[in-house]
Amino acid sequence: MNQAHIHLIVNHAPILGSLFALVLLGIGLLQKNDVLTRAGLGAVLVAGLLGLPAQLTGEGAAKIAQDLPRVGRALIADHSTAAEQGLWALEGAAVLALLALMLLKHASPRARLLAILALGTALLSFGLWPAPATSEARFGTPRFGPDLAPWTNCRAQRCKTQPAPAIGHVTWELPYS
Repeated sequence: MNQAHIHLIVNHAPILGSLFALVLLGIGLLQKNDVLTRAGLGAVLVAGLLGLPAQLTGEGAAKIAQDLPRVGRALIADHSTAAEQGLWALEGAAVLALLALMLLKHASPRARLLAILALGTALLSFGLWPAPATSEARFGTPRFGPDLAPWTNCRAQRCKTQPAPAIGHVTWELPYS
């Protein structure tokens, strides 16, 4: 297993984690429920931590992906820039969530304000995630399995079969151009 495999496995965790955290924290704040608010703040913190493996494996995955057909440095740079924006917004939300949790422990009245700021920042990060996802979709769709069979690109009754660009046991079904 290489960094591209790991990146493909972990890169959805911060997106789904931030969505879960948004719902949980939003409900907790709306209902003024301290237990749900604490759980939501904890979920924001965990989502922020889950973004780190995706970021740390991104460069290794980029080195492998740049050798794939129709994937160039510009596409990888677009994906990387968009992903970093979403990640840093989520990391900011995680820091705010940590501070809010510390203030909640001491029953500070400012804890709610920090929780609201964490919610807003997490919402911002969740809004930024579609940009790296759409650029990633232009890399091609991975298909896992031991068969490294050729892939076919058929358009207007013309079919071309080419050997599959492979990363370990991953083949990439490239979208139509």
